[in-house]
Amino acid sequence: MSFLNGENMTGGYGSGADILHGCNLSVDKGEIAVIVGPNGAGKSTAMKAVFGMLNLREGSVTLDGQDITKMSPQDRVVNGMGFVPQTSNIFPTMSVEENLEMGAFIRTDDFADTMTQVYDLFPILKDKRNQNAGELSGGQRQQVAVGRALMTQPKVLMLDEPTAGVSPIVMDELFDRIIEVANTGISILMVEQNARQALEIADKGYVLVQGANRFTDTGKALMANPEVRKSFLGG
Repeated sequence: MSFLNGENMTGGYGSGADILHGCNLSVDKGEIAVIVGPNGAGKSTAMKAVFGMLNLREGSVTLDGQDITKMSPQDRVVNGMGFVPQTSNIFPTMSVEENLEMGAFIRTDDFADTMTQVYDLFPILKDKRNQNAGELSGGQRQQVAVGRALMTQPKVLMLDEPTAGVSPIVMDELFDRIIEVANTGISILMVEQNARQALEIADKGYVLVQGANRFTDTGKALMANPEVRKSFLGG
């Protein structure tokens, strides 16, 4: 069994129609798993299901062998999950350092070493640590959001479209940092619109269509699959 497993996930929001239909996702330790697919495919919904933000009618979620299907998102954070939403993911009127400190809200130990690690990963944040996060560029704000999630010392880091709205150069830099995070042993589960670039760094890829798995393979294999290339990667 993988470190993180979402099996046969079926459900939606509230009493509405199901958005996910038997969706399966898994990530091993230190692995990067990427969810791609067309708009409306249920990519973000699948990640939110793993994080406990919608009720599953069927299926289960396990983390490190523990069934967390009924656990609240807050308790999942305590158990080692970090989640970075696509929007509203920083406190704009607080400084960069205050944002990072907010990420350590569940910590009772000294988190100075973790702060140093975040600054080593994102040196620009150290330079701007006293600046309000809302004054930063889009790419820098994403670094703050990722850094804040890392302050909880997660075992799994989930990123919902981390490169949305940033330049290609910033996207490449963010992906490089994500690889560095995975190399420390943290599992990464990521939804990404930039499918081709994301699959290039992915150990594992999931192509979702209408809330169900259409293709599951290594990133390299999906990149080489003619049907995936034609339908989802622009040829």
